[in-house]
Amino acid sequence: MEFCEFELDEKLLRAVEALGYKKPTKVQESVIPEALDGRDILAESPTGTGKTAAYLLPALQHLIDFPSKKLGLARVLVLVPTRELALQVAEQTRLLGQFMPGLSAGTLIGGVDHEEQLPVLTGKTDIVIATPGRLIEYLRKEMFDIRAVEILVLDEADRMLDMGFIDNVREISRAAYRRDQTFLFSATLEGGILTKFANTVLKDPVEFHVDSPRSEHKKINQYNYHADSLEHKIQLLEALLRDKSVEKSLVFVKTREGLQNLVSRLERDGFVFSYLRGEMDQEKRLEGLRRFSDNTVRILIATDVAARGIDITDITHVINFDLPRTADVYVHRIGRTARAGRKGTAINLVEAHDVPMLEKVQRYTGDSQDTRVIEGLRPKNKTPEFSRRKKKSREGAGTEKRGGMAGEKPERKPHSKERLRDKKNKGKPDFAAKRAKKALRKQESGEVSPET
Repeated sequence: MEFCEFELDEKLLRAVEALGYKKPTKVQESVIPEALDGRDILAESPTGTGKTAAYLLPALQHLIDFPSKKLGLARVLVLVPTRELALQVAEQTRLLGQFMPGLSAGTLIGGVDHEEQLPVLTGKTDIVIATPGRLIEYLRKEMFDIRAVEILVLDEADRMLDMGFIDNVREISRAAYRRDQTFLFSATLEGGILTKFANTVLKDPVEFHVDSPRSEHKKINQYNYHADSLEHKIQLLEALLRDKSVEKSLVFVKTREGLQNLVSRLERDGFVFSYLRGEMDQEKRLEGLRRFSDNTVRILIATDVAARGIDITDITHVINFDLPRTADVYVHRIGRTARAGRKGTAINLVEAHDVPMLEKVQRYTGDSQDTRVIEGLRPKNKTPEFSRRKKKSREGAGTEKRGGMAGEKPERKPHSKERLRDKKNKGKPDFAAKRAKKALRKQESGEVSPET
């Protein structure tokens, strides 16, 4: 299927061609026709499957088909969980609408001064991309009005709910009660809360389940490089980053401390890069993302927390300097490459202690990654194979413990149960026995007759 087969305006088809999109992704092929027909959409689609264009193209087509007769309020509202994602959606809106004269789009996000967002609050803005916290602040202060919104998009709805925005999103949905359409996209549609929420904001939606995260890795080449030590691992990383075929790489580190140590080492060795870590100043964070996005630098180092919301389509390599703590996080990590129909590469730098997690990843994804070496940096130690260690059979283990032959019944030892009250009486006088002895002595001396 080609984009020209959709009922899209020539301006949008020119933009799609300018962006280099060859064929629609599965989510675009499924969603766009139904959205153009005016239906509500409920789509399960992971990051990296082209869902942003899947909702922006129908929204832009709506603005073309039904032009506003006069300057007014926002007509399309896109809610996203993070500031970074909001900025990326705004950039994607600009690119897809580059041949639409007069189109206006803006963001309302936290971490930005109110003065900088005044044009969006007071001027004509066709499409507003917002985070729930900042938008609800403006709504409650009556600084912004969304009653004219015709299309409401909830992007990464599961993450918004996980981050505690469910009440804010409900309030925003009620405020945009005049809308004609609602699109809800989520990486997963599992869970009663999300299902109940979707039922309250959507009207007779068309439901799609597109490419689960486990299947996305199929178009990604995955390789392992084994390291003898941390120093060896750093040398491998630096060799890979110097390789011209590694055009644009996202390097994942497990902890902030590990990231800081790696940053110091790479700076010392002359590498130019950006990095993202938790609790980073917002301006520095945005500047780091901008430099990576516009190819000022071609290396970005980040922790999992700091990398949330990154949606850059031309990342060629994801390098796991540290493997993550869980296999599903691994799948999300490597999904940062191979975007928009492109191929990608994932590289794992593996020390001995990483092997058990690597095996969990392989079981989870169903893959067995190829192992590669770099000349001059070959590992000297043999890689341990934890999952292939032979376990002793129960029968053999039992005979070893009992010291007998297999099939031979062990000699049963008599069982004696020691009662707590017996333990308590140890070392204490037995008054009942003393009384019996005293009575016997009296009887023998004739002091008391047997009948009494």
